[in-house]
Amino acid sequence: MSSFNIYMCGVGGQGIGMLSEVLSRACLDAGHKIMGCDTHGLAQRGGIVVSHLRLGDGVRTPRVPGGSADLVIALERLEALRAADAMLAKSGTVIYYDTIYQPIHVRMGKTSYPEADALEETVKTRGGKVERVQLADIDDPRMQNVALLGRLAATGVIGGVSAQIVEQALRDALPAKALAANLAVFEQAAEVTAP
Repeated sequence: MSSFNIYMCGVGGQGIGMLSEVLSRACLDAGHKIMGCDTHGLAQRGGIVVSHLRLGDGVRTPRVPGGSADLVIALERLEALRAADAMLAKSGTVIYYDTIYQPIHVRMGKTSYPEADALEETVKTRGGKVERVQLADIDDPRMQNVALLGRLAATGVIGGVSAQIVEQALRDALPAKALAANLAVFEQAAEVTAP
């Protein structure tokens, strides 16, 4: 593999940092050379948070260039749409958790929040693929990042990064008291996507 670019995004407090940490560990354990960085911005005020992860021998910089993300992982629909529009490569994949965090301009009625169809159309114009994840009975919204990891592991979109490798990375990264609940979400998301 010369390079494989992953762009992760969400809203502050959703757990992009943990998602990035677990995925980085899994990619390393699968034998990939990695380079990455995080951009926190206004994370404490509900602003966008992004992480860049680049795999491969040919990678020289940690940031994913615009229009070259082979994989976009998003924890929120609007951020998924923004990332697909600005970052997704032709034939790329978007895996997103379908939840809504309305920004202030939407709450004030100045713009409307996008429907899922808008995201699917944007990805379709690039010849890409969309995986929508939404679990009906998730106990804690802070586990939506783990649901994305479960779905990601099931797709096999990152060569060599199996469900077993991702699960072990979760075991290594999570505190013991949170492990059982998170593993249950991981396993459920690996088997089920939203209709």
